[in-house]
Amino acid sequence: MHAIELDHVWRVYQKYSARHRFQTFKSAIVRGDFFRSIKADELVSAVEDVSLMVEEGTTLGLIGRNGSGKSTMLKLIAGIAKPTAGTLSVRGKISALIELGAGFHPEISGRENVFINGIMLGLSKKEIASKFDEIVRFAGLEEFIDAPVKTYSSGMFMRLGFSIAINVNPDVLLVDEVLAVGDAAFIPKCLDRIDDFRRRGKTILFVSHDLTMVAKICDKVAWMKDGRLRMLGEPQRVVDAYLQDVAEKQEEDFQEKKEAAAETPASSVDGGREQRWGRREIEIRKVILRGPNGEEKHVFAPDDGMLIELDVAALEPHKDFVFGIGIFNSLGTLCYGTNTDLEELVPESIRGEGRVVCRIDKLGLINGTYYLDVAVHKRDGYPFDYHKNLYSFLVSSTKRDEGIARLPHRWEFGPNIGIKAQGK
Repeated sequence: MHAIELDHVWRVYQKYSARHRFQTFKSAIVRGDFFRSIKADELVSAVEDVSLMVEEGTTLGLIGRNGSGKSTMLKLIAGIAKPTAGTLSVRGKISALIELGAGFHPEISGRENVFINGIMLGLSKKEIASKFDEIVRFAGLEEFIDAPVKTYSSGMFMRLGFSIAINVNPDVLLVDEVLAVGDAAFIPKCLDRIDDFRRRGKTILFVSHDLTMVAKICDKVAWMKDGRLRMLGEPQRVVDAYLQDVAEKQEEDFQEKKEAAAETPASSVDGGREQRWGRREIEIRKVILRGPNGEEKHVFAPDDGMLIELDVAALEPHKDFVFGIGIFNSLGTLCYGTNTDLEELVPESIRGEGRVVCRIDKLGLINGTYYLDVAVHKRDGYPFDYHKNLYSFLVSSTKRDEGIARLPHRWEFGPNIGIKAQGK
């Protein structure tokens, strides 16, 4: 049996531009453009012709970029918004962890807000009273429940909102990225409660940018793009297709920036800093970044390999030459640098045109934009041709690392330490 059914559902919003804003109602009437000022410039489809059926007891993940329609979908299912066209039905009681605490009154106590919010979510006063102690205990707010909500931190606010919503005991639970703002100690409790809902056969719709968690805890995953349902199916397959699409889009954006930069008149000086120098007795004529299979690319994953390909030319023969590379992050920190001399490769001769390839088997860098220096010089440092920060690439990853590099590692725990991966 289906817990949720959407049949050709649309949600259309009106979009207004800045030119239609007016300072005051009176000024708009005086200028005679009031009706033009309140007329929408265009209609925007947040959700476009989506048909979806979710079986009872299924945990469905919703993924996609910001603005893809995920949150609008949840609001439609929750009844917060109405479809512009199409039909939508939900079986059973709904609890939506979308905008936690949206109905809280800041001037009154947490205790009073529990009762007000519980009634808004469909509970009777008697039911709230019977669940009250558990709601407060789960939120960890025993000492603060009689204080005005305006004195709560954002974490306390979120914990109370989650605790109220989760104790409604719904048939359908909607979760929209709320765990992203929780305290570190509270998130495992939330996940345990969601896992308990799964075991009891509740239907869950789970929106998150944490794709690892989505792949682990969901039975199916739906990928939204530009308001449309792009793909629905086995979690890892859909997540991988989405990541591939993200990488392709990043590559397109990177190429567009590169082409736009190429249209700007070339200069060897940027903001007073020289970007290329040397008399070019040996010249680096072209630099291309490639993936491990030889395809030209500018967006890499941390585990990807990279080929740095240099087309070089020496008009006269030389016996003293060194090729080098340096990779810097956006803060200008050298992440890695090497050259043929450091690696004890002894030069013998170079003349005419040739190609040099530095093959990196695994980048091992964290998320971010990186800049590449390439150079050819003598062993004493005399520069033939030095290119400073003229080439860049992006490392894109779902991992939340800090620092510079992603080092291969694993965690091990003794028998008296209880810990588990999220979603398990």
